Amino acid sequence: MQTHPAPPAHAGPQPTRAQLTAMSLLVTLLIALVLVVAVTGSLRAYAAGGAAVGLGTADPYSVLAGSAVTNTGNSVLDGNLGVSPDEAISGFPPGLVGGDTNAGNAEAAQAQSDLTIAYNDAAGRASNGVLNAGFGGETLTGGVYTASSAALLTGTITLDGEDDPNSVFIFQIGSALTTATNSTVALINGAQACNVYWQVGSSATLRTNTTFVGTILALTSISLQDSTTVDGRALARNGAVTLINNVFTSSPCDRSVPSASPSDSATATGSPSPGESDSPSSSASGSTSPSVIVTSSSNETDSPTVEATSTAISTATDLETDSNGAGSSSSSGSGLAATGGSSLTTALGVGGLLLVLAAAIILGSNRFRSRPRGRH
Repeated sequence: MQTHPAPPAHAGPQPTRAQLTAMSLLVTLLIALVLVVAVTGSLRAYAAGGAAVGLGTADPYSVLAGSAVTNTGNSVLDGNLGVSPDEAISGFPPGLVGGDTNAGNAEAAQAQSDLTIAYNDAAGRASNGVLNAGFGGETLTGGVYTASSAALLTGTITLDGEDDPNSVFIFQIGSALTTATNSTVALINGAQACNVYWQVGSSATLRTNTTFVGTILALTSISLQDSTTVDGRALARNGAVTLINNVFTSSPCDRSVPSASPSDSATATGSPSPGESDSPSSSASGSTSPSVIVTSSSNETDSPTVEATSTAISTATDLETDSNGAGSSSSSGSGLAATGGSSLTTALGVGGLLLVLAAAIILGSNRFRSRPRGRH
């Protein structure tokens, strides 16, 4: 009588084809979900303007100039006041300074050095939006916006943080930045003044009653006309800063992630001054500057109120150029590119591992299907 070999013993029940197919589909869906979430997060980080611009030791300054600071009337600065390499400061008092005053000393020189690096960083970010020569009456989300030449703000520009406190707004102005009288920069949905930067290729002029937000990084000079307020800073590399009855404040800043180091900035168009250090101090934490306490002194006289007249206000847009050159938006933009790079790399790594797992499951399924069944 013919005998048949006994069927192989099995340690347990084997998965069915339907079960293996379901497992393969589940892993594939998981891979797709991980990749979509990671890539979307990376693109969102790119669209949000990348990391904040590191200001180094220039961060505590409300006003910093290269040649001089002049003030008329009762201006109030809640941060530091500085000038370098020159040391001319006038109009304080009656102007009030809530922080330190540094004129032509080592502290002011270091702040100017860090300002140059921050300016170059902002100028070197890759642009992902166009800023019209005449802008206002619109809402912008985080990003890098570029005007090839001069830009004029008329009315209100609204910056929408989209509920992200790390949303960064960088405006690259090819030459002059000017605001019309009664113009406003408004913040909504978590946008913060500490994350708004105006890189200006020549000079900035903020006209009467402008409500301005952000840090101005100007190659040449900055002029604030009567009763203009700034939640941020006026930092001029080479020229003067002129004030008339202005108020500077620094809103509290919440940064959930560290800001970009100035030493990581992209290649710049403006050349650093001799003697500048290569790596500035780490940027400040963004805490609120000391509040200004107004006190009267027996030897001070009241300063008359300065009234701006239509003849005192210049209507011509400042189109001056400087031998040092204006910031260009055509550089590599490494600071922005690095924003989403690490998360995208991580996502691809995780996705690769999941793909290997899916391939192993599918291969096992194919082997199971092709294996001959023993006869019972």
